[in-house]
Amino acid sequence: MNRPLHTTIGGALAAVMLATVAAAPAQAHPAGRPPAVLALPDGFQPEGIATAGRYAYFGSRATGAIQRVDLVTGRGTTIGAATGTPSLGLKVDTRGRLFVSGGTAGDARVLDTRTGEVLARYQFATAPTFVNDVVLTRDAAYFTDSNRPVLYRLPLGRGGALPPADAFTTITLTGAYEQVGTGVNLNGITTTPDGRALIVVQSSTGTLFRVDPATGASTVVDVPGHTFTNGDGLLLLGRTLYVVQNRLNQIAVVRLDHAGTTGALTGTITDPHFDVPTTVAKALGRLYLPNARFTTPPTPTTPYTAVAVRAH
Repeated sequence: MNRPLHTTIGGALAAVMLATVAAAPAQAHPAGRPPAVLALPDGFQPEGIATAGRYAYFGSRATGAIQRVDLVTGRGTTIGAATGTPSLGLKVDTRGRLFVSGGTAGDARVLDTRTGEVLARYQFATAPTFVNDVVLTRDAAYFTDSNRPVLYRLPLGRGGALPPADAFTTITLTGAYEQVGTGVNLNGITTTPDGRALIVVQSSTGTLFRVDPATGASTVVDVPGHTFTNGDGLLLLGRTLYVVQNRLNQIAVVRLDHAGTTGALTGTITDPHFDVPTTVAKALGRLYLPNARFTTPPTPTTPYTAVAVRAH
């Protein structure tokens, strides 16, 4: 691709009733440093996170509801009604729109973060499908599908205009990438530091791939001596790539070259409050991650949290 993409910002469903996830605990955090652990609604089953200013947005993989949390006070409110299908990977753009990955529904939704109104919906695929994560660039949104070796590209028009419902394209991955079995394959997605390509993680192998979004051609991101077992959400800050390794309860920190072709592991981040974190976003100088608690049987009263850690 000839021009940079430049990022604009940066398993069954549980039978949980909407009333269960209607509101997070309302207690305010005392004045001072924002809380390091945020309470989410019982039974919520969070998976994705996106941040804008002092607010974080969480999606429920159980009901599809969207929870907005004030990171300074810890107060939360539901802005997106339950859909009965998952809300997984999330991103917020500079226009206050939330892009939502729809998991087994095979779709994506775009919500107004102020009102929760669904502005658009796109049906990418039907079963077997698992639309897992999303990254926003200057002129498109790209979504991964954990059940298929493809990316979905949603073009954005002048001024970020959303396209018609059928205006997306499916990009088949070629080259080094190979689909493995029926488990979770493609998962987290971000851009390369130079903005000219995409980086995805394959959870089943722990491998990072660099993908040309114009052709789908993929190459392995060479991180000598390291793979990223249980790789999930990705976050790029400058040339530093954060790779969430969910069931390992850690974040791998990788320093990439400018083109995103090679990298070096520079450290890992752990926290005693991690309980299978899945995705990561930055706000208020810290990294925030929702605890999906995949190893805990979900019930309508199971507690869920998000955790803040210092970025390395």
